Amino acid sequence: MKKVLFIGYLWPEPKTTAAGHRMMQLLGAFQEQNFEIVFATTASKTQYSEDLSSLGIQTEAIVLNDESFDVFVNKIAPDMVIFDRFMVEEQFGWRLAEAAPNALRILNTEDLHSLRNSRQLALKKGEEFTTTHWLENDLTKREVASIYRSDLTLLVSHFEKQLLKEALDVPEQLLYHLPFLLEEISGCSQEVFPAFEDRRDFICFGNGKHEPNVDAIRYLKQDIWPLIKKDLPEAQVHIYGAYLPQQVQELHQPKDRFLIKGWIADLDTVLEQTRINLAPLRFGAGIKGKLSQAMQNGTPSVTTSIGAEGMFAGLPIPVEIADTPEAFAQKAIALYTKKIDWTAKQEEGIETINQLYSKQQLIPAFFESLNSLYKGLAMHRKQNFIGALLQHQTMASTKYMSKWIEAKNKP
Repeated sequence: MKKVLFIGYLWPEPKTTAAGHRMMQLLGAFQEQNFEIVFATTASKTQYSEDLSSLGIQTEAIVLNDESFDVFVNKIAPDMVIFDRFMVEEQFGWRLAEAAPNALRILNTEDLHSLRNSRQLALKKGEEFTTTHWLENDLTKREVASIYRSDLTLLVSHFEKQLLKEALDVPEQLLYHLPFLLEEISGCSQEVFPAFEDRRDFICFGNGKHEPNVDAIRYLKQDIWPLIKKDLPEAQVHIYGAYLPQQVQELHQPKDRFLIKGWIADLDTVLEQTRINLAPLRFGAGIKGKLSQAMQNGTPSVTTSIGAEGMFAGLPIPVEIADTPEAFAQKAIALYTKKIDWTAKQEEGIETINQLYSKQQLIPAFFESLNSLYKGLAMHRKQNFIGALLQHQTMASTKYMSKWIEAKNKP
């Protein structure tokens, strides 16, 4: 396998989203393995989009519901195709199956969108989330169908892999746990981290287009920060993120020491100078780039059970976890004021990055699995009967809707 086609849901924005970081990690991993990479998307670029061409990656603008995509695929003849999220697989998977039938088809989930959506709906209804909420969601049916149609699905969260296996009996051979691919933190890097005494204040950050982040900022402002600021009269909280909506910008209140800063190009420098990262997420899925980025900068975090989910399997948990405003505030205050506890969490965070997220360990194992799958692809597909069933014409509603739109749009 030497040519891979990425079909992106968006242009990668590594300086605004964890998903952008993740995509750049995958692209970098394939570059390290000397693949020829083509990145195609229907999306428009933004001011934050990464310049992939400057990295030696071929880029292509593609169109939905148009046979020009088939011509494009025939021309590049990929050995492997990676769909960025299940919606992209719905749009282009059937075309790839016809235009490049021997290409390995991989679904990159980022997170289980259906799980995130189900949790959000439960929160809005004031209900405690259960697996039943997820199983009854139509989005779950679409996402799981996409998983079966793909040869392999990448999951950043070990929790989500287990959920698919245990709740729906999705076969092990269709799933691969591949978390963030990060550089290990060396002893030299640890030595230059600013000390506890040299750091101050709190930070909360996230992309404003991501609804869990917007909800977390509102929750922090309304329910948690009033409890923290009462005990820490000098501390401030700084809110960073691109695309912060008006409802978030209106929360800026200097007198309450709640400061909306917006997007910043160098978030790592700010994180290194901050004592505590706050991530009060009430719904979501996947694993959290805001926690891994804080750990990479030696900054301990306070988060929720949702925030910590799927991130720390088998290791001491390097964050404080609380699911009520009172408990969250108490843990934030304690971590902010107790150097011994703060230092222990920093050290556990470094160990987590080096043990669970080391690209040096994860990338070779991943490509060994891909090579094995590619060599046995025919048998792998024969064993995936449900996937074959979902490719059958009577199940391909999205395919024929697309063909109808294509025909309708022709002059």
